[in-house]
Amino acid sequence: MRRPWLAVMFGTAVALAGCAQAAQDENTDVYKRSGNTINVTDRNELYNENGVPNGDDTPLNNFGYVRHQKSPTLGDANGYNDMPSFNREQAADLISKLCTQLPNVNDVATLVTDEEVLVVYDADTNNREQTADQVKKTALSVVPRYYHVYVADNPQLMREIERFGRLDSNSRDVDRIMDATIQQMLKYPQGKKLSSGENENGEMINETNDELDRDFRDGTPRPTPEGR
Repeated sequence: MRRPWLAVMFGTAVALAGCAQAAQDENTDVYKRSGNTINVTDRNELYNENGVPNGDDTPLNNFGYVRHQKSPTLGDANGYNDMPSFNREQAADLISKLCTQLPNVNDVATLVTDEEVLVVYDADTNNREQTADQVKKTALSVVPRYYHVYVADNPQLMREIERFGRLDSNSRDVDRIMDATIQQMLKYPQGKKLSSGENENGEMINETNDELDRDFRDGTPRPTPEGR
């Protein structure tokens, strides 16, 4: 009579041990469904739209943390072929939306190219220099750091940059056309210098590869047609 009971007790012990092992596996740092992504112990996935709950906070308040490791398999792309790219249209949309939240700024038009941001806005401000600085830094917070930002508080220039919306980096004479508009915008307040090594528009001062850049006020003398 004892043997059946012993068998039942042994089976129960094995099942409990298996459950404990499964729970331990779930708490490991590597979440198997994420491949080479190493996550924190709460299994926050590679991309967690909802963030990690933290009391009454919203997902916008939460920090983001993701860690990746290179695959040990040679040639394994790890799914990085689907890496998201910088969307200039979305960046322009976000800059315009954020700038309209600034004090005294009522209307904003933004153009984002491959290396520049042009922001034209309408503002009823008593401190044009301060407002220009706020608009410029808002734009800089959205785009990659190598971008240069030019601003102008003249709504009439909105139509000027609107006509560039259908162009792209390969459009004919786009650099020359853009340069003429930027020169116009530089007549308006640009805010403060970003640092001792950068001017108001984020252009490096006397940078080594300045001849490759289309800077306007970076401190480097620009060559004349006779000097080329």
